[in-house]
Amino acid sequence: MQYRTIPGTDLKVSVLGFGNFPFGTNWWGTFTDAEAIRIQNDAVDRGVNLFDSAPAYGNGRAERLLAETIRYAGRENLAISTKFGYDLELDPGGAGHRERRQDFSPAFVRRDLEKALERIGVETIDLYQAHNIRLHHFQDELFECLERLREEGKIRYWGVALGPAIGWREEGRAALAERGAATVQTVFNVYEQDPGRELCEIAARRNAGGVIARVPTNSGILDEEFASADHVFPEWDHRKFRDRNWLVYGLEKNEALRPIAQRHNCSLRQFAFRWLAAQPALVSIEPNLLSTQDVADFAEAADQPFLDDHTLEQVQVLYDNDFYLGEDAHPCPLKSSVVPGGAERSGYQPVATA
Repeated sequence: MQYRTIPGTDLKVSVLGFGNFPFGTNWWGTFTDAEAIRIQNDAVDRGVNLFDSAPAYGNGRAERLLAETIRYAGRENLAISTKFGYDLELDPGGAGHRERRQDFSPAFVRRDLEKALERIGVETIDLYQAHNIRLHHFQDELFECLERLREEGKIRYWGVALGPAIGWREEGRAALAERGAATVQTVFNVYEQDPGRELCEIAARRNAGGVIARVPTNSGILDEEFASADHVFPEWDHRKFRDRNWLVYGLEKNEALRPIAQRHNCSLRQFAFRWLAAQPALVSIEPNLLSTQDVADFAEAADQPFLDDHTLEQVQVLYDNDFYLGEDAHPCPLKSSVVPGGAERSGYQPVATA
């Protein structure tokens, strides 16, 4: 297992991170407590030390499951992350996929943290992430509160977790360049590179902060989960909301990428992991680990050397040309807090050098 120290901090994290969101939802099937804990503990045995949860994952269930793995591994051996910002008391959620009530006021953040500390069974959170925060939530009083929580020893560092949809470039840039976030977590994979690579560039140039990649296998495309473009998603599967071109052309992109992966003696998802691991300021990658086999596959990838420059350039040319499949193969639009209509064409926006 490779480990990376988040620039500007003394927090050392495994390049393979464990986000236990699947244990707080039925989006990838159901798991008993024992099954979930067994998979988490297996990750510990394979060297994973970054465990990332949130109160919104099963209204506290995922955090309570994490507490069991902390007892197994020992608190001193893990880097614990959770999130804040959803008011589960006023809006506990329910069936379907929708955003819930958020609250980033200092009073709520403090209450939310105390409850998380109790559920997880720790005195300090290593990385406290603002969950799906929007630009209008970036208020001085929030960041002053987070600094006070650091001074009190209740958190060590803070970051932002962007979503739920792909995008939110402005939030990530502001968090790193203006507010001094330790991390930005965002959708980032070889088929959806923006704005993740921009955020990596900002962190690398500042030598402060890092990027955590979520959805690294393009929602299952690079896991080779789908046999054909005619795949029918069940009602509970959130991927049914994806643009159909994501599936149709994702399968074709796999065939373009496969020979490159084979030259490196790895599966597509292992290659996608290694591609991410080579990005500047990328500190950890959180695939969906739904079985001990998933853990083994990604742990193997996390122990491999960097991809060479020629390979990275080869992949970049494919991406920049939509894998030569035409405009319909272009990544889906990015959500935006500042663009009229709330979305813009996916694409790279250069990072200022100043």
